[in-house]
Amino acid sequence: MKAVFVVFNQAHTDRVDYILDLLELRGYTWWSDVKGRGSVDGVPHLGTHTWPEINSAVLTVTEDEKVDELLEKVKKLDEANKDVGVRAFVWHIEKAY
Repeated sequence: MKAVFVVFNQAHTDRVDYILDLLELRGYTWWSDVKGRGSVDGVPHLGTHTWPEINSAVLTVTEDEKVDELLEKVKKLDEANKDVGVRAFVWHIEKAY
């Protein structure tokens, strides 16, 4: 199994929710009002007067077979609007209860 952590501008909320439904990823944890800045060329999303945008994040643990399709959809979402921003990170889950 793999954990996939997706961080995205809140403007993508409906799209990310749609992707989770489309891939039948029912189990996830969702955080709203996540602050941060991209490591490459992203501007800060801090919810302040200077940097008003804000992120959300979702973590899902899924079968290995769904990971590539999820990453492909996240990449397409990012490519459709580079200024808004979305990133996904994957790691191996050794055990789960």
